[in-house]
Amino acid sequence: MIRPKILVIGSNSYTGAAFIDHALSEGHEVVGVSRSDELNPVFLPYRWGPPERLKKFSFLRMDLNEKAEAIGRLAREQNLTWVANFAAQSMVAESWLTPVHWYQTNVVANVRLHEELRKWDGLKKYLHVTTPEVYGSCSGVVREDAPFNPSTPYAASRAACDLHLMTFFKRYNFPVVFTRAANVYGPGQQLYRIVPRAALFSRLQKKLPLHGGGHSTRAFIHGKDVAVASLAILDRGQSGQVYHLSTDRFIAIRDLVAMIAQKTGSSFEKLAEVTEDRPGKDAAYLLDSTRAKQELKWAPAVDLEAGVDSVIRWIDQNLATLRTLPDHYIHKP
Repeated sequence: MIRPKILVIGSNSYTGAAFIDHALSEGHEVVGVSRSDELNPVFLPYRWGPPERLKKFSFLRMDLNEKAEAIGRLAREQNLTWVANFAAQSMVAESWLTPVHWYQTNVVANVRLHEELRKWDGLKKYLHVTTPEVYGSCSGVVREDAPFNPSTPYAASRAACDLHLMTFFKRYNFPVVFTRAANVYGPGQQLYRIVPRAALFSRLQKKLPLHGGGHSTRAFIHGKDVAVASLAILDRGQSGQVYHLSTDRFIAIRDLVAMIAQKTGSSFEKLAEVTEDRPGKDAAYLLDSTRAKQELKWAPAVDLEAGVDSVIRWIDQNLATLRTLPDHYIHKP
């Protein structure tokens, strides 16, 4: 069976790298592109598997902001009939500081890419990885048809691109499928994200700043579960549809940090330091993932305790390297 070749944009992102790991394990040939050189292998799950798999992987440094059209042509020239786009300016609080950077990457550069891709008849499926932040602060369980109500420049930029892609779907039958996932985590994730950062800070006996006391409620989903769903959506998802990816378990950030503290031999009081809340932070996004479960026969397989354990093991196995690397977000325009 000949499997479609896949172009992964944003291959240095955690979700992008975890997806590549899964796609290679399923026998796909993958080309990854990112605006920076490949990261330290400690952050690239696809480099932890059997070396022979990497014969089907190649990497190109290409900045979406500078080379959107070239990335689109790359898909055509190498017959990469599935495209998965994980690239985005993704930080919420920082989007208030230089919002033009978020709109440039998340909207303008993407429109240029899509305009190039839509001219190619060989494109079979385009996976656009977006965010539940587009819904704003919600109550109850949120379905895929919930109205947009973004409350930050980041969320507004992602909503704008989602709306743009729907115009292309309606006008050109552009084969787009959308994913909006709960908080993704797992081994290999950037150290400024809450789960690896809490585990690392506990091991290093550093204080973890906790915005607003950590009372916001979130669902957390392991990167492996997102990768499995994403490949299934590329294969069997319906163009024009949104797929929510979430567990059914919701936990306050404070309780999550307390769990990590307990698992690493510390306590919440020793690990956490309450700080001022972030502007525009949404209270919750509790996603209904029924469509993915029913259409794709998908369900999350990694429970939160086991997932947190996997992150702690990764931290412990790579502590000598990780303690030398930045544990905070560094913005790149």
